[in-house]
Amino acid sequence: MTASIPAADLLTTPLAWTDGEGRIVGCNPAFARWLGVGLRRPLGLPLAALEAGGDLLASALQGGGEDIAPRRLRRVPMQVPGAGEPRFADLWLSRRDNGWLLEAHPVDEFAQRDGDALPAAVAAALKGLAHELRNPLAGIKGAAQLIARRGGESTQELSQLIQSEVERLTALLERLMSPRPQEPHAPVNVHAVLERVLRLAESDAGWAVRIGRDYDPSLPELFGDADRLSQAAWNLVRNAIEAGATNITLRTRAEHGARIGADQVPLALRFDIVDDGPGVPPELAEQVFLPLVSGRADGSGLGLALAQQVAREHRGTVSYRSRPGHTVFTLLLPVQEEEGDDAAA
Repeated sequence: MTASIPAADLLTTPLAWTDGEGRIVGCNPAFARWLGVGLRRPLGLPLAALEAGGDLLASALQGGGEDIAPRRLRRVPMQVPGAGEPRFADLWLSRRDNGWLLEAHPVDEFAQRDGDALPAAVAAALKGLAHELRNPLAGIKGAAQLIARRGGESTQELSQLIQSEVERLTALLERLMSPRPQEPHAPVNVHAVLERVLRLAESDAGWAVRIGRDYDPSLPELFGDADRLSQAAWNLVRNAIEAGATNITLRTRAEHGARIGADQVPLALRFDIVDDGPGVPPELAEQVFLPLVSGRADGSGLGLALAQQVAREHRGTVSYRSRPGHTVFTLLLPVQEEEGDDAAA
């Protein structure tokens, strides 16, 4: 029997996984519901057979060799043969054991998230938690402002950092309580994002971790959401700190002709988080980006999943390579010439 993916049944994202021959050996309830079939109906079918038209999925499954980077396929019509109408989705394919893991994001997924994506009881609980957290955050911000007025220059810098993070958390809570469409992307200085993350890391780790910079100063601005990018980069850095790294380097580079999923882009920005920690446990190598999967007993298993989600919001991806003493998580984001042209496409 093929092992199931931990916590997959709890996820609202449709997931299916295959054996080495590309046949489906498991899926979560969300995948079956999305295709309008019973949970056992897809089992044994070739994954490529679910594509209702074209051969994008079949081509992606045939190629790759040892490449473990996730592959993105856009607007693929999916259907269990003989069952209902095709459903369109953006697909992410990644290696798992000897087979594949398929993650489907229906084209109307983001419109649904405000309503039915989470069970009503869970959504109500999250909104209640967000409401309860707003008052303590307001108190923390007020205290930071008071400290800034009474302290010196170094104290003021830390106070500003606290206030900035409180404002970011407050915005996240407001988004949770009152979901609304994603804000339009704007030009972002990528090094300003990383400097913000570096300050957070220094405050969090103190002298226990040495954090260095290796920036390419010639990088252009990137169209994106600065707060979301800060969150993704901070999650990657915090993972390295919590894994026991003593040296972390934040590195930026330009990558020409980069491949992101199934697409090749003229120019992409690469953020590398390099650390000297123990590395990703081998047993988690194929599942590390799944929610609720963690190598630590006290880990939430959400940091890398959230970083990957932010990357996908920017049409990019997160990948990694790891061995004991040297782990690199890479956030690769395409450079858009004009956000307006991209949005109209």
